[in-house]
Amino acid sequence: DSGREDYAGCFVATAGAGVEEFSASLAEDGDDYSSIMASALGDRIAEALAEMIHKKVRDVWGYGAEEKLGPEDLVNEKYRGIRPAPGYPSCPDHTGKRAIWDVLDATRRAGVSLTENCAMAPSSSVSGFYFAHPDSRYFNLGKILRDQVADYAERRKTTPEEAEKWLRPNLGY
Repeated sequence: DSGREDYAGCFVATAGAGVEEFSASLAEDGDDYSSIMASALGDRIAEALAEMIHKKVRDVWGYGAEEKLGPEDLVNEKYRGIRPAPGYPSCPDHTGKRAIWDVLDATRRAGVSLTENCAMAPSSSVSGFYFAHPDSRYFNLGKILRDQVADYAERRKTTPEEAEKWLRPNLGY
């Protein structure tokens, strides 16, 4: 209704199952250091892919082409918009990933599945939301009170007990 054009989206990026297999083979050979480094590199590759996809999305949405950002600007998130992820401070409920998986058909299309606890497999994977609004900012969620949990549960069409399970680190009671 504001007349302003705005965009939102979601993503899943992965370095692939080969990272876990390679890391496991190194561990089996007794090379724990290389195993840990392979896993860490896989995680960084997944993050870099998410950053690359975000740049492409900003270009498609029409404002990324104007960006003149260097590597340090990207690290300091000087671009327009944000990409929060379920399970992080501004979005602590991991179950938000389920909506991403439904929208993107992520298991079929990217080969990334969710466990019952919403962990991603393969583990060198990342997911989240894109919000394009220029005033979008990251924030930390403070402590949540019972009335807020009840409201959240109602909006998510779940029970307060289920909401508490996923929001436990943020409960203020």
